Amino acid sequence: MKHLFRYATALCLFTAMLCAASLLHAQRNTSKIKASAIKVEMIESDEIHLPAEFQVALYENLIQQLEQKGNSWRVYRDGDRDSANIVDLVVLRSTVRGFRQGSEKARDVTTVAGATSITVHCQFTDNHGKVLLERDINGKVRFFGGNLKATYDFAKKVATVAQQNFSGTEQAVEKLAFQSPI
Repeated sequence: MKHLFRYATALCLFTAMLCAASLLHAQRNTSKIKASAIKVEMIESDEIHLPAEFQVALYENLIQQLEQKGNSWRVYRDGDRDSANIVDLVVLRSTVRGFRQGSEKARDVTTVAGATSITVHCQFTDNHGKVLLERDINGKVRFFGGNLKATYDFAKKVATVAQQNFSGTEQAVEKLAFQSPI
């Protein structure tokens, strides 16, 4: 009888902890920052020498992934004048912090050598420059694929971070519904 009481108490405590953890997780997911649009600025690589094809691929893959995953906000490119009047605009500034170009040939032969990796510091700010979110995000290609696949991996991860932390406003969803291409 004594053991039964201990097991029942342990089970109740475990259930209470599980419920508390799920409630905390639900609270964390509901506190997204409202954004009707994201403006992606050109990716800077001042300290790190980054080949031109990597810089262009980073930028283009980033825009493409944000448009795919962020169905409730509009994505603007650097220099787009239409983004100047948006109140809840989020600006994404990215700076390359690390880059190691691997060898496609070495990956094809050994599958353990020749990995390409890129580390980019991403800073999400509002249109006044106040930092909303900052992260270092890595893009990697380890086994198969071209070196530029690391830029695609990076872009997918950034789009996921944006999707988890920013939510579109109802106005943005309505605008996107009426802007379908003909």
